[in-house]
Amino acid sequence: MTLATTVLLGIVYPLVVTALAQALFPRSANGGLIEAGGKIVGSRLIGQPFTAPGYFHSRPSAAGPAGYDGTQSGGSNLGPTNKALLDRVSASVQTTQAENPNVPVPIDLVTTSGSGLDPNISPAAAEFQIPRVARERNMKENDVRMLVTAHTAERQLGFLGERRVNVLELNLDLDATHPLH
Repeated sequence: MTLATTVLLGIVYPLVVTALAQALFPRSANGGLIEAGGKIVGSRLIGQPFTAPGYFHSRPSAAGPAGYDGTQSGGSNLGPTNKALLDRVSASVQTTQAENPNVPVPIDLVTTSGSGLDPNISPAAAEFQIPRVARERNMKENDVRMLVTAHTAERQLGFLGERRVNVLELNLDLDATHPLH
């Protein structure tokens, strides 16, 4: 019985699931890799940091000491009343608010996701960053807004999840259409 279940669940089942995933969802099964200039630059499924002012910034990450470490995926485990969390979020709000005064800071620009590797931001977080990106790239805000709209994914099946903007794809499109000088 041990040998039969080991072969069935340890070999046959993983091979069948892998084959089905490759046949039905090849992009996701292979990590959602994105190529630019013939080189893999990232994944649609895993966030990465962008800090230069001419790029849209991702959510903060608690995955590893420097953030965005796929081997240490996970949240910070800090509760909503934890002083370290409150201090970090407060400092992030102040820093982010300086970028766009008198506009409320979207929560996903100052808080980490559950995995710490979220590749997406909300449309509100993208909208908040439009003035900075437009200024740094010498673009009209409306042109940047149109790119954000083009990269805004709707809810799945019209009711699952939230509208979202993939930061890497948006930044790559900006580089392709309006490179930094």
